[in-house]
Amino acid sequence: MKQSKILIPTKKEAPSDAEALSHKMMARAGYIYQISSGVWSFLPLGYRVIRKIEGIIRDEMEKADAVEMIMPALLPADLWRETGRYEAYGDNLFKLTDRSDREYVLGPTHEESFTEVLRDSIKSYKKLPLVVYQLQDKFRDETRPRFGVLRSKEFEMLDAYSFAADQAGLDEAYNKQAQAYRNIFDRIGLDYKIILADSGTIGGDNSQEFSAPAEIGEDVIVYTDGDYAANLEKATSKFTGVQQTAAPAELEKKATTGAHTVDEAAASLGIDADQIIKSMLFMAKMGEDEYQPVMVLMRGNDEVNETKVANAVDAEELTLATEEQAQKYLGAHPGSLGPVGVGEEVKILADHYVKVLVNMACGANDDGYHYVNANIDRDFRVDQFGDFRTVQEGEIAPDGNPIKFTNGIEIGHIFKLGTGYSEKLGAQVLDQNGRLVDMIMGCYGLGVSRVLSAVAEQNADEYGLVWPDSIAPYDVHVIPVNAKKAEQMEMAEQITKQLEEAGLEVLLDDRKERAGVKFADSDLIGLPIRVTVGKKAGEGIVEIKIRKTGETVEVKAEEVSNTVKILLKQLVDQTAE
Repeated sequence: MKQSKILIPTKKEAPSDAEALSHKMMARAGYIYQISSGVWSFLPLGYRVIRKIEGIIRDEMEKADAVEMIMPALLPADLWRETGRYEAYGDNLFKLTDRSDREYVLGPTHEESFTEVLRDSIKSYKKLPLVVYQLQDKFRDETRPRFGVLRSKEFEMLDAYSFAADQAGLDEAYNKQAQAYRNIFDRIGLDYKIILADSGTIGGDNSQEFSAPAEIGEDVIVYTDGDYAANLEKATSKFTGVQQTAAPAELEKKATTGAHTVDEAAASLGIDADQIIKSMLFMAKMGEDEYQPVMVLMRGNDEVNETKVANAVDAEELTLATEEQAQKYLGAHPGSLGPVGVGEEVKILADHYVKVLVNMACGANDDGYHYVNANIDRDFRVDQFGDFRTVQEGEIAPDGNPIKFTNGIEIGHIFKLGTGYSEKLGAQVLDQNGRLVDMIMGCYGLGVSRVLSAVAEQNADEYGLVWPDSIAPYDVHVIPVNAKKAEQMEMAEQITKQLEEAGLEVLLDDRKERAGVKFADSDLIGLPIRVTVGKKAGEGIVEIKIRKTGETVEVKAEEVSNTVKILLKQLVDQTAE
């Protein structure tokens, strides 16, 4: 392909709002173009990368016995109301009406739609397990679109769904999909971790997330040098609390004027911060108009993990109580809240580390006062103990190794959904005993445009993008230093033809630009191999450069094809390692 015939609007400067390296470089290199906030176009080079990723996905999904189809992006709102997600999805859901006032949503995901199709198409267990998938744009009204195509309102996603008549069928499909995802990311050349994750608004359990470590990643990956990896919402550490043995002392109320934090209260009372119980009040949404006040008790400066709390009470949504709600249920403002004297209408949860404490200090539900020597059962009740804290770096993970943190980009997520959607939508089949059973579902999502960003984040350098050959828009960039010199142009065209006949994809820079501009654009575009036809063209010698390492080698023109193939294979082998 001649570069003069393709749209590649390179720029010297990144967009002023660009924070992520991938956003800066893909915008500068002419891969993406912003239409509006959170809405992007993929220009020719960017779209070629997307198509390469799609090709790998389709190949691996077929190997995993998954079949491709396509669903509409415009979905009836009533179908989402049947499962309760029309309300649960909240403001992220794009909602609209047609001219007849029928309500629709733009699909952010397609569990309901696929379940409806399978419900009306499959009646016997003999047709199961079955895995269907699509590659399609999704729509989510992000509050703050950012980082280019990494977090946008419209994005391409692979979403796959498995349907089985029994647990064995679900396990078979889930394991095949998990392997397919590993194969996809391995072939693309991504550095990634498979971590324990929470299922969120989709539901289900046995959730695994595929995350690509990257500085700009919005998720925190908790991992060890051993086998443990989880996202921060799901991560746990070994319990190291020791049961205190002091005799319970008399409950006493003390003034702590001006103490609004744990450390301030500890200083006012003259005790260690870990002996203070932090009491936080949440409102758990249990149904459309049903809310449950939930108090969570934590030791000292431990942080509440809201996802763990929401899962423990089976809440659709969990929000921190307002000052008005705190006054309504407890009669005090946040900072003075505590469990002593709390009525049955408030459910009280306590972290395991609270259970081992004796003679604790806690808010007195009276602004400016705390209790000291408060004890469980004698002075206050706990309805449920559990792991409700956020882990910290350096703690010991379940595998016995110290916990480490790194940022990561979520690129894939797989769930065992169970029968939540099939029950609500009536998706049943006759089992081998002739009984109607709910289909057991799995859900598998992979962000195609997020993968694009993740690869760019992990591989770009100060000069531009550095694509692995598996998804590079072209394999080779051929650059005649001076396009006005017939000798250089003729050799460049001959080399291009030679490489294309060898099955390689080639971008020929035939522009009448200065050499410095061509080389800068070449580094910015980031194709794996560059072939430069310059001063030694008359001797039949060209220079080959590896973009990733910067290494160069001079070869005879007739040896270019074989040399490039060898270098590309070495790059693939290095990626596999």
